[in-house]
Amino acid sequence: MKRLTSQSSITKRNTARTGSGDTALNRRAMIGMTAGSIAAARLSSAAEHRFAVDEVKTISTQPGLYCGWPTLTRRSDGQLLVVWSGGRDSHVCPFGRVDMMRSDDGGESWTWPRTVFDSATDDRDAGVLETTKGTLIVTTFTSLAYQPNYEQQVAARQTGEGSRWPDERFDRWTRIHRRLDDRERESELGQWAIRSTDGGLTWSPRLPTVVNSPHGPIQLSDGRLIYAGKELWTDQKRVGVAQSLDDGQSWQWLAEIPTRPDDQAKDYHELHAVECESGKLIAQIRNHNPINHRETLQSESTDGGKTWTAPRSIGVWGLPSHLLRLRDGRLVMSYGHRRKPLGVQARVSEDEGETWSDAMPLWDRATSGDLGYPSTAQLDDGTLVTIWYEKMKDSSLAVLRQAKWTL
Repeated sequence: MKRLTSQSSITKRNTARTGSGDTALNRRAMIGMTAGSIAAARLSSAAEHRFAVDEVKTISTQPGLYCGWPTLTRRSDGQLLVVWSGGRDSHVCPFGRVDMMRSDDGGESWTWPRTVFDSATDDRDAGVLETTKGTLIVTTFTSLAYQPNYEQQVAARQTGEGSRWPDERFDRWTRIHRRLDDRERESELGQWAIRSTDGGLTWSPRLPTVVNSPHGPIQLSDGRLIYAGKELWTDQKRVGVAQSLDDGQSWQWLAEIPTRPDDQAKDYHELHAVECESGKLIAQIRNHNPINHRETLQSESTDGGKTWTAPRSIGVWGLPSHLLRLRDGRLVMSYGHRRKPLGVQARVSEDEGETWSDAMPLWDRATSGDLGYPSTAQLDDGTLVTIWYEKMKDSSLAVLRQAKWTL
């Protein structure tokens, strides 16, 4: 991969126009920005890392819908796939489903969305993986998080107290809520995967995955699939790793990730894992314990995921993270930053996660904290593509956003 080694290197490309009315971003303009602004080249505390953001744009095409929690992957033939929770009217609602788009030109253009999974209740988050056998695996989980909001509106209409939604919205929520009775709604809760062995033309029935996390499982060099995540609908709510030995057709619990002495596992969330060149596994964790609150913690395994270290702080405020191993062996973590500067950041490790570079802001002009869950893929020419969701200014809805950048 070509690495930018000087500020003058940043001036070589023409202006790249961004989507949704953003100010045009280009490498020349980046020179005049402050060190904390979008696309500023920075030096790492662990090694030199200069980077440049070539383009930031909106890629979702249904402006009347809320898009949430996407995952991007690159297939073996170079095609990009992005999946997300689509069909929504808000961050928490009963309408979520799993939608997918494809790009055959490195993210320059995207197909119209296709729905690949839609249960009778809210389907949230979406991960995607192509296995070495060519199987596509998409993950999600079902939720009733919308129900307290709905019940509050029912009570407001019965008592005449409190704010009331417009009749049209209340009617839509009521009709979808009544598709199931209480017992059926509870039975829908779970962590799921669907599989396609024909490139996404057809999909299997949903399969239980034991754990869930936003960006789904990964494949190891030995062929196993491992899924670092959390049990969502059990009393234990263990945090750890499940594995599949049959290309994602079935999943079994493999190992628990221990907690730090003063932490509670219930406050660990939204994991993602990567396999290093040496075979070491790294899992990063969204932490909501008081110590290092809302930071990303890191746990490691050197025995194929059978045992894991207690998580440690890596000094990164922001979450949840996605991990990618580049072709040159370096690791990239990308994550949302929900305090100023609001946006999406990335960091690089050249020593298999022992240390991480300073933050590289891929986007720092967001106007809402309702954003994040970025994931990153690498193109043939070394360009990196990162996709996240973001609620835009003067809108109640979130869109899918994409950055192209280089290291």
